[in-house]
Amino acid sequence: MSYDELAQLFPAYASGLWITVQLTVYSLCLGLLLAIPLAVLRISPNRLLSGPVAAYTWFIRGTPLLAQLMIVYYGFGQFQWVQDAWQRGNLVLSLLRDPFSCALIALTANTCAYTTEILAGALRTTPYGEIEAAQAYGMSPLTAWRRILLPSALRRFIPAYSNEVILMLHGTSLVSAITLVDLTGAARDFYANYYAPFEAFISVGTVYFGLTSIMTFVIRLTERRYLIHLRPQHFTHLARG
Repeated sequence: MSYDELAQLFPAYASGLWITVQLTVYSLCLGLLLAIPLAVLRISPNRLLSGPVAAYTWFIRGTPLLAQLMIVYYGFGQFQWVQDAWQRGNLVLSLLRDPFSCALIALTANTCAYTTEILAGALRTTPYGEIEAAQAYGMSPLTAWRRILLPSALRRFIPAYSNEVILMLHGTSLVSAITLVDLTGAARDFYANYYAPFEAFISVGTVYFGLTSIMTFVIRLTERRYLIHLRPQHFTHLARG
């Protein structure tokens, strides 16, 4: 492969990298915001509240992300009422015509389901002493949720959620199946044009590895900042020694 051919790889990868980063950040942020109230409903003893959330997380976690992408991008467009809405210029349903919007919807729904279950698990393991302390201070249930239960659970769920963050970054590589040219799509196009699979996919794998390393570093800093009180004291002494 010539230097000129390699030089053409960088603009395509830069564009694909921007799409990958946007999809990862937007889907994780939206998924987390949606997961917080859903996790509260998920642990509710009222089946009318927890049942629909449980069914949603069960379905999403039981089906492949690629199938979910295909359903959102290709599936909804076959319905006549959706096509009629497109003709009328419906702004909401028109999002189903845009591959980036469809990818964002599918990725957000996917990560929201996993995040909901992770956060619900953290809420279930809340020490009862924290609840008793909130009651002793005379906090209302809403205040206790806002100031005690959710902040405590959000701290504890960081280690498990870090795996979901990395998996979602890698999951964005599937969006090339719905015509988006992300990092993987750029590598596939480069391979198709120059028949250089080794250079194309080794290079894109290196970029993903770099992104994963950066995200892991940020997650470790976050854990150190918010979970320092949970570290065993003898580990701290060993580290200082």
